[in-house]
Amino acid sequence: MYQDIKERTFNFGVRIIKMSEYLPNTKAGKVLGNQVLRSGTSVGANVEEAVAAFSKEDYIFKMNTSLKEARETHYWLRMIKASELLKPSRLEAIISEADEIKKILGAIVSKLKRNQKTKGKSKN
Repeated sequence: MYQDIKERTFNFGVRIIKMSEYLPNTKAGKVLGNQVLRSGTSVGANVEEAVAAFSKEDYIFKMNTSLKEARETHYWLRMIKASELLKPSRLEAIISEADEIKKILGAIVSKLKRNQKTKGKSKN
């Protein structure tokens, strides 16, 4: 499962890079492009860092950071769509993918935190 999310977030980052190239060369296009490019490529980078975590707590922290970046990316994509910097039809699939990645990462983080709490209670 974790290999799937690694690959999926990597591919998502590539899609973000390609999409950002189509944003207009305006003040808004540059600002929103920089924001979505930074957060969208950070999602997979943090998943990758989680895989190399030195502790369970670090792993959870990195996966949670990835979730936060996915949420931010989803926000910027919706902002680009609402401001009509790109045709809405060009954004539907990537916004949907951002939403799905958020849900997957949210489920992973929730499960990890739940497991951590369960293990903590069993030690007492």
